[in-house]
Amino acid sequence: MDRETFWDIVERARRAAGRETVTAEGADAVARHLVAELSVLTPAAIVGFEQAYDDVTADGWRWDLWAAAYLMRGGCSDDGFDYFRGWLVAQGRAVWERAVADPDSLAGAGVDPDDDAVECEAVLSAAGDAYAAATGTDTDAFWEALAAADRASPPGPAPADPAGEDFDFDDDEQMRARLPRLAAIYRPVE
Repeated sequence: MDRETFWDIVERARRAAGRETVTAEGADAVARHLVAELSVLTPAAIVGFEQAYDDVTADGWRWDLWAAAYLMRGGCSDDGFDYFRGWLVAQGRAVWERAVADPDSLAGAGVDPDDDAVECEAVLSAAGDAYAAATGTDTDAFWEALAAADRASPPGPAPADPAGEDFDFDDDEQMRARLPRLAAIYRPVE
């Protein structure tokens, strides 16, 4: 599946959710509608969606975006960063692309700074859940189908470390220099 089709499916799910998506509840609604959108596709197309998801989110495997997640979430583990990128996909293509190009743009995303639940684990499992619903199997069958598809058309090697320059997310001076708008919201100078 190409990126255009991937984002078209995400945008249909966002429209079907019919609500603000910046909250965890709104992003979860997008994930539920994503499962519905995907479950009417062929099993191969659902697997293709997951491959496209992996490809898209690999673009967000960046230190500066992780730093933004760290600020917005009040800390962010590696799993938390996966859930953050799931939430970010649920915000749609325009927000995703702006955030990958400039993580500080998330200062304008409309997130309540007192809400550190900018995550959506359900987006990560949407394709597996849809595959299980469409085929009447469990998600293990999905992971087997994905592994077979990846063997047939191997993705490029995944980098061990995020792209860009690693820095100390607990260093207020660095965070303010690199993400000034987000730092002003999440780490205001007292």
